[in-house]
Amino acid sequence: MITPKSMIGSKSKSAARGAAAVVFALVALAARTGAQDAPHAARPEAADDKRWQTVAPGRVEPASGEIKIAAPVMGVIAQVLVKVNDKVFAGEPLIRLTDNEAQARLAAAEGQVAFHLRARNEETAPVRSTARRTTEAAVADTDKAAARRRAEDGVADADKAVTAAQATLDKALVDRRAGRASDADREAARTALSRAQDRLQQQKAELRRIEADPSTPLPNFAEGQVNVARAESAVAAAAIAKLTIRAPIAGTVLQVNAKPGELAAPSNAQPLLVIGDVSALRVRAELDERDFGQIKIGQPVLVRAAAFRGREFAGKVAFIAPLVEQGRINARGRNVTDVDVVEVLIDLAQADPLAVGMKVDVYFQPEGR
Repeated sequence: MITPKSMIGSKSKSAARGAAAVVFALVALAARTGAQDAPHAARPEAADDKRWQTVAPGRVEPASGEIKIAAPVMGVIAQVLVKVNDKVFAGEPLIRLTDNEAQARLAAAEGQVAFHLRARNEETAPVRSTARRTTEAAVADTDKAAARRRAEDGVADADKAVTAAQATLDKALVDRRAGRASDADREAARTALSRAQDRLQQQKAELRRIEADPSTPLPNFAEGQVNVARAESAVAAAAIAKLTIRAPIAGTVLQVNAKPGELAAPSNAQPLLVIGDVSALRVRAELDERDFGQIKIGQPVLVRAAAFRGREFAGKVAFIAPLVEQGRINARGRNVTDVDVVEVLIDLAQADPLAVGMKVDVYFQPEGR
């Protein structure tokens, strides 16, 4: 029979063995944890956590920003002339729209110009009717009125030449992209357009010089009708020009949302195209408003991306927005208790291999480090 004293001794030994086992297990776990954490302790992001002033989420974008292109006027998309990753020049046609009403208005305006020109040319040039005018003065007025007419006609002809040269250049650019023309053809068309534009400026300067002469007679009724018709034609031609959507800058096509046959309108929420200059990249970060006073222009930063673990990209603060607003990078996870943010632009010294649109974290370094 086991006495109570012997039972107590047995229980004490069992408790002691259990405690020893627990201690051994804890020691083994600690050793294992230390062995696992040893390589992480050598990583700079774990060892130097205290060297950062603050950290902000950001997104990579082109140095020019993302240029979202919408339709300037309503029209049906006739042609989409580029695709994603195409490099474009400033002024290069990207999309062509069609508008039959605009074409009809231009044709009507040009018909009015031709009609009034014929009526004007059938009349003689105006002569100022003042008392005791000499024959020499009347002849001088006639000559000046004729010179003004020639200058007006010269401006109109030069303007048509610019329009024709622009159409030729557009065709050369489209053909070059399709492989139907050479670089030489494109450059020749570009040179021709430049010459036509210079000629137009010269004709306009000559017309201004003649009109500034106080002795130049004022236009008569027929000449005024021609000028009005030409102005209406210019308005119609400008409306037609808006049907060709051009690249506002030189860059790369990042996104295409347009398809032939679709109706494009300025009110469309989605842009037809997105382009940007990706020769250099930057980061648009959203800094917590509470850290606004700690950041300065030129302050160094390090950028890290989840896609490239272990790599850091150096940069500097290039711009700090003066406006505090709601964040957009992590907008889905926001709630009513979230703080607002300040946009900060970061210029990257070397962005490769980061991609446009990639989410990153921006670590702001204290000055002097």
